[in-house]
Amino acid sequence: MNNTLIHQQETICALATPSGVGAIAVIRVSGLDSISIVNDIFKGKNLKLVESHTAHFGTIQSETELIDEVLVTVFKTPRSFTKEDSVEISCHGSDYIIRQILKLLIKKGSRIARPGEFTQRAFLNGQFDLVQAEAVADLIAADSEASHKTALNQLRGGFSKKLASLRTELIHFASLVELELDFGEEDVEFAERDDLRQLINKLRSTIAPLIESFDFGNALKEGVPVAIVGSPNVGKSTLLNALLNEEKAIVTSVAGTTRDVIEDTMVLDGLKFRFIDTAGIRETTDLVESIGIERSRGAMAKADIIIFLSDSEATYFENKKLSKEVSDAKDVLWVLNKLDVNEGLFSHLQVENPALIGISAQTQQGLKTLTDILVARVYSQSASDTVVTNLRHYEHLLKTQDALNEVINGLDTGITGDFLAQDIRLSLHHLGEITGTIVTDDLLDNIFSKFCIGK
Repeated sequence: MNNTLIHQQETICALATPSGVGAIAVIRVSGLDSISIVNDIFKGKNLKLVESHTAHFGTIQSETELIDEVLVTVFKTPRSFTKEDSVEISCHGSDYIIRQILKLLIKKGSRIARPGEFTQRAFLNGQFDLVQAEAVADLIAADSEASHKTALNQLRGGFSKKLASLRTELIHFASLVELELDFGEEDVEFAERDDLRQLINKLRSTIAPLIESFDFGNALKEGVPVAIVGSPNVGKSTLLNALLNEEKAIVTSVAGTTRDVIEDTMVLDGLKFRFIDTAGIRETTDLVESIGIERSRGAMAKADIIIFLSDSEATYFENKKLSKEVSDAKDVLWVLNKLDVNEGLFSHLQVENPALIGISAQTQQGLKTLTDILVARVYSQSASDTVVTNLRHYEHLLKTQDALNEVINGLDTGITGDFLAQDIRLSLHHLGEITGTIVTDDLLDNIFSKFCIGK
């Protein structure tokens, strides 16, 4: 990949902020002729936009009419987001005004940007690596404090720095092994095998927690799925409504009211949760209810956390039987509902299960304790500041790990340097694919096509 500035980029323009009557909109222009194009349609106190990092008040005009009063900000290469000459036009947010200004820019020689093209140019011009570029989209999409912090950490290069240092050390050893191949007939070793083994083990011990952090990171990004499970009529829908503070699910005294999975999200202490109310699990001959129960089991399988909700000793032990279907990897919370009438039962069951949580979904007693425990359980999954949230990164980390394992196997079996070099090159390749040191046009198109136009 060429990391030098691409000075000959055609000029692009796009609306960078949402429009709306009364709002201020920003139109972004970037590329070789961006300053001269805007100069052709802008009239201000200073006749020409020249100096970088300057703001100018004036008007945008066509040949026949005044379009709007605007504030124009100039950024000259390489001191801009794209590292190209760039101009930002702050205008009134009328759809008509925005449309007229964009028409003028296109008439003067620019074109509408493709989705993510501004960020793609910033990446291609060396402003940041691919992980940081992807973090721009994550930062825009962040809808909780935790996902915002994670995206911001990646945008600032937290993840990239870790990978870059690993790759630099590995490149050093790779070059020594490659050098040995040039002296194959002389049977020399420039790369000390014990030192190489130590480095590979260090790399594996660094990558392993990154791989393990993906489940946590993905939950931060998409929302932690929490399934509320139990027998019919124990208060699952009432609990969902209490958590969401709205009447999301129908609540009646009739067992089997919930026939399907009901899902909604909320943010607790900066974490996004996806709460899933499931149909009560019991033996039934009702076809529709049976389908709902199967979906409940599916929700259990997909959830990161399962709340087993009961309201009596009988339903508590029904949940105990049901919990045998749950993988040991799942995080399980045992909750007794209707605490306002179940104080004695709660004390009795706590002897058998000290982790039992008592609540009343109806009166909201104990609800804060339940949500605090939910938040604590999620945060306990990762102690690292560097969290993997992107599936593409996760896949390449797994492939890197496999290649590093092959290097260790090769060292154990004493394979020749050419095979050893091949496994090291493969490790470097997958690390490079994450940060964009090794990249293809198809990959870039796939990544940036998911961005908004104007970003």
